[in-house]
Amino acid sequence: MPNTQYTRLDEPLWPLMNKFYRAHQSSMKAVRDAQLWVARRDEIVGALCLRPVSGGHWLTGLFVDPACRGQGIAAALIAAAVKDAENPVWLFCHPDLRGFYERRGFVFDPEMPYAMAERLSRYARSKPMIAMGLEPLVRTTG
Repeated sequence: MPNTQYTRLDEPLWPLMNKFYRAHQSSMKAVRDAQLWVARRDEIVGALCLRPVSGGHWLTGLFVDPACRGQGIAAALIAAAVKDAENPVWLFCHPDLRGFYERRGFVFDPEMPYAMAERLSRYARSKPMIAMGLEPLVRTTG
């Protein structure tokens, strides 16, 4: 299996993420005020945005090249992106993806700031959508 690197995308390279999404006819877009994370082999094979919101982060835009799915890329990319998160991470997904995110430590129907709950309500008007949340790891010093 090819070596895959999971890294934040430097700002001058942000257009590559939108190029990746477009190449796969994805409607997702890189968000300017977010941390942009990619999985790379020779090229980008996966991407996501981790956007700061009130009280935490919002994970959006997770997409893996269909030819590379089933290889753990999405899971590893999520793990890399949230590894140092000191606040909760929320995401919205189709109900069919609940088990995938639960296996990554996310919980269904988390407490969220009002603005996030409002956003979910708007999105859920046009398609099935649920909220998932991941609390930061509690770090102890000893």
